[in-house]
Amino acid sequence: MMTKSTEELNNEIKDIRDIQDFFVSNQNQMLTVSLSEHLNMLLSEKNLHKTNIIHDSLLDRVYVYQIFSGRKFPSRNKLIALAFGMHLSVDETQRLLKISGNRELYAREQRDAIILFALHRDMTISDTNELLFERGLRVLGISQK
Repeated sequence: MMTKSTEELNNEIKDIRDIQDFFVSNQNQMLTVSLSEHLNMLLSEKNLHKTNIIHDSLLDRVYVYQIFSGRKFPSRNKLIALAFGMHLSVDETQRLLKISGNRELYAREQRDAIILFALHRDMTISDTNELLFERGLRVLGISQK
């Protein structure tokens, strides 16, 4: 199976007459995994433990368990915190955001650029939060009112 680029799929959509035809011819190109399924797959693939993820993400224990069970659907910021807790790469984090329906990290936005910088260097969420705080930007993983 050859994976088409998003641009290729967008071009096909422009030229089709019937959306059903697009889905039939591209069913193997569609994202079909749920967020909780994807997270549990990563958990297994990376041999991670939820207790470590909770500690390293600065998220509430119960909330993390609810995300993994599919009972809670986290915000973009909580997913980024979870990515730090799981020690995901930039590509893995971008895929996680895409699967969740959130926009990917964007290097032209100051906050996202700091997060990308930290992910590329496998920094902790605490070190990342220091960089964010220094710039007066919202930190990750800590409940804010």
